[in-house]
Amino acid sequence: MNKRTFFEEADIKAFEPEAKIGLLATLNPEGWPHLTFLSSMRAKDHRTLMFGQFTEGLSKVHVRDNPRTGFLIMTPDKRLWRGKARWTHSARQGEDFEMYNNQPMFRYNAYFGINTVHYLDLVETGGRENLPMAAIIAAAVLTRLARTGPPAETERILKPWAEDLFNKMGALKFLAWVDRDGFPKIVPVVQGQAWGSRGLVFSAFAYGPELSDLTPGLKVAVFGLFIDNMEDVLVRGEFAGFSRRRGLRIGRVDLDWVYNAMPPKQGQIYPVQELKPVVNF
Repeated sequence: MNKRTFFEEADIKAFEPEAKIGLLATLNPEGWPHLTFLSSMRAKDHRTLMFGQFTEGLSKVHVRDNPRTGFLIMTPDKRLWRGKARWTHSARQGEDFEMYNNQPMFRYNAYFGINTVHYLDLVETGGRENLPMAAIIAAAVLTRLARTGPPAETERILKPWAEDLFNKMGALKFLAWVDRDGFPKIVPVVQGQAWGSRGLVFSAFAYGPELSDLTPGLKVAVFGLFIDNMEDVLVRGEFAGFSRRRGLRIGRVDLDWVYNAMPPKQGQIYPVQELKPVVNF
């Protein structure tokens, strides 16, 4: 990508519609990547991103402790923008707060509105890209051809519905890791598929040069989204490296964490957390 430090006017206009995919990659206290779906993400100006918060989630905590983020915005026509930004501050009033809450999605919602607006300084962006559908379809076919039966499982990690989501050919998947500069980076891995309930596999035929930066043992996050019914799930694990399967180069992620990213109640699914009594009201 040709990197620059500003958005063009056409980029700003493309980010305005509500019907788009916005992803924010943040870093948790251990320095591991986390991905959040934020359709409210847009450009305030040529050098500033912003998004409206309407639910509580881990990303809003992460940015206050570590302001380095990665972002991806994709429009319905499969154009996308990726880059890195630094969180600076938030606000609970002002013109942007009013703008968000006057949009139809939030103005006529009886359950929630935007309660906070977050601002990020643009660090770099590669400008507009087109999702390479021909390469992605080929990579998905190659992944399916090379995917062998998973090892025997004594305990499931992905629930059956989440495993099915990752295996849907129409589902979108995005992988994030911490880049060399300490900022999280997001790369589409639409070709990715479940390897049983404990792993994900993908061909590097699409986005191969960027995926080649992955090294064994690297902690990665993968966000799966089926846009037709707005189902999504976030998983994390270690990249196990690339290997040859049936003559094809296939990467694998060994999962160790699953997170429900869907409102109204986000939370960890795996490892299963012990139920604790509520003592304060």
